[in-house]
Amino acid sequence: MERETKKISDSMIEHIYQVRPEHLNAAERLFGGKLMEWIDEIAGMVGMRHSGGNVITASVDNLRFIRGAFQNDLIVLSARVTYVGNSSMEVRVDTYVEDFEGNGARKPINRAYLTLVAVDSHGNPKQAPLILLETEGERAEWEAAKKRKELRNQRKIEGF
Repeated sequence: MERETKKISDSMIEHIYQVRPEHLNAAERLFGGKLMEWIDEIAGMVGMRHSGGNVITASVDNLRFIRGAFQNDLIVLSARVTYVGNSSMEVRVDTYVEDFEGNGARKPINRAYLTLVAVDSHGNPKQAPLILLETEGERAEWEAAKKRKELRNQRKIEGF
């Protein structure tokens, strides 16, 4: 039986949050843990859409905070699958602050890569559909994802 293939665009998600007082840390900026929660949530939804079932988060890579966000800011999270192994999927999540009072420009505040595993109803890994690479950008991201996977495997061997 031939393995199912899906387009990256089939599972892409964009979601918007507004930073509220309960999302702030003591420095009156968006709490990093809250942003990490949102990132994990949207990555999980992308993984579920792509795999057609449940997923678990196996790792979070390259969680880099570029700038802060403040009360009332609109936070845009954009997520898509970048790589698929057998049951594992890498999901890239880009986070922006959107200027809703001006021209709607988006300034990046974070980029994260998460590894998710497709699982069956018993929590056992199951095969995830492959992705159809349609653009040069998607092919470049796939190649970069293969390098990130090699780095993750090397870190695992080295014990961190």
